[in-house]
Amino acid sequence: MPYSMRKLIVVFVLTIIIVLSSFGYWQYGNQAVNPQDKNNKIFVIEKGASIREIGNKLRKEGLLRDPVVFFLYIKLYGQDRKIQAGDYRLSPSMSLKEIVDALNHGTLDRWVTFPEGIRAHEIADLLKENIPSYRESWRERLNENEGYLFPDTYLVPKDADVEMVIAMMKNNFDKKINMVGSELNDPQLQKRVLIIASLIEREAITDEEKPIISGIIDKRLKMGMALQVDATIQYAKGYNNLTKKWWSPILPSDYNGVDSSYNTYLNPGLPPGPISNPGLEAIRAALNPASTPYLYYLHDSAGKIHLAKTMEEHNANIKKYLK
Repeated sequence: MPYSMRKLIVVFVLTIIIVLSSFGYWQYGNQAVNPQDKNNKIFVIEKGASIREIGNKLRKEGLLRDPVVFFLYIKLYGQDRKIQAGDYRLSPSMSLKEIVDALNHGTLDRWVTFPEGIRAHEIADLLKENIPSYRESWRERLNENEGYLFPDTYLVPKDADVEMVIAMMKNNFDKKINMVGSELNDPQLQKRVLIIASLIEREAITDEEKPIISGIIDKRLKMGMALQVDATIQYAKGYNNLTKKWWSPILPSDYNGVDSSYNTYLNPGLPPGPISNPGLEAIRAALNPASTPYLYYLHDSAGKIHLAKTMEEHNANIKKYLK
């Protein structure tokens, strides 16, 4: 037999072997890890997880034979954009196709992000948008816990009730509070700090500003001076049907026209409760106000803060940066 013919046969045989091996590898990766084990596991996909990370985690938790086959399957059938963060009920008895189908048919829970500084009504709006079991009656219970609903990203069960949501957020609040300082275990001090933190969170634009604004609030309280925090009027006014917002700009007539115990232009001292749900930096700033010579502040249209020691300086800043 000529050499060229023998070479061709060798190449043909090797090709057959590679094809059969690849087919066997593919078939192996598509099979269930254990067809007899039908016990369900809750498999969680973290927000932002890549397909490779999901495949490796499935393998690690005994739900998948081969993460490479999983990756190729997802790409081959264009499934990568259909898989969402959340948790899923899977078992080792499921084939690769069944696992991918399960990951495409919705999660048991939903990831919901609650930004720092939003009020309880806004938390209710986000829950209404994301959680099928939401009821309008939740608003009242959420409002009762204003300030203690820690802003974060939560994995919320689709069938959650309001008490479950409140417990999740308040348990997280308790953990975060312990990171700030043990003195916040005192309920009276905790409430005072939380009210101030809720003001800071609405007034500050950057974390660097928060201790300074805290220092100004602390200084005004010690002087018996009205806090004159615009955000308290916004809170008292509530939802604006024209702007479709909870925190719409206030009008000059609102300073004296909004009759509410939360109006810190009309009422000296702190408002009766938090006006938002503050994050960790605002709470830290409220507990540790900066020593500052300033009594006034404002932000220009670019968001830069301008400080003043006297009313005259403050009025000059208003004229320079706001008019």
